[in-house]
Amino acid sequence: MTTVPFCLASASPARLTTFRHAGVEPHVVVSGVDEDAAVADATERLGELGSDDIALLLARAKCEDVAARLEEEEWDGLVLGCDSVLEFDGRTYGKPVDAAHAASRWQGMRGRSGVLHTGHWVIDLRDEGTGATLGAVCSTTVHFADLSDEEIEAYVATGEPLKAAGAFTIDGIGGPYVTGIEGDHHNVVGVSLPLVRELLSEIDVPWHHLRQDR
Repeated sequence: MTTVPFCLASASPARLTTFRHAGVEPHVVVSGVDEDAAVADATERLGELGSDDIALLLARAKCEDVAARLEEEEWDGLVLGCDSVLEFDGRTYGKPVDAAHAASRWQGMRGRSGVLHTGHWVIDLRDEGTGATLGAVCSTTVHFADLSDEEIEAYVATGEPLKAAGAFTIDGIGGPYVTGIEGDHHNVVGVSLPLVRELLSEIDVPWHHLRQDR
């Protein structure tokens, strides 16, 4: 049986690397979704959104945006959209806007814990597929080290916190500053492989049908 074509609707190098390490080589298409506008519109229509709701909303928006383009190209496969946000002190945080913002975030997070939510949305565009559109959120508690001001300054200076939801990574320079997690570690990187597997099982696609090595 041939490998099921699989598109990752994300610009995240960490998500792509995670899939590659698991034997999957996605076709990557980056969405053109205005995240702030999407959240503002949903909030106006639905009221205040929880952090997990925002993650799922944006994952779906990105997936639908890319799926619409691929459908015009008669793409015969699956599309996955993802979005991650950090819930901390009851507030929702995406990527910091600048270095000062990232430093301020870390000054508040050090020695404490937050919850990283990643929304996942799948659309089945296969010619002989289900036509399904479905999604779910994976949430992982993250415990942060009690960094000194000097450590925060040095970390922010690398530029890495500006590229990541919550201003940190677990698989990069920020790894030493995460003392522990509760939940799926893949989710903190940006995509929960076990959750993707579960979503695919709902449309009768075994995980190994995405792999190129079978």
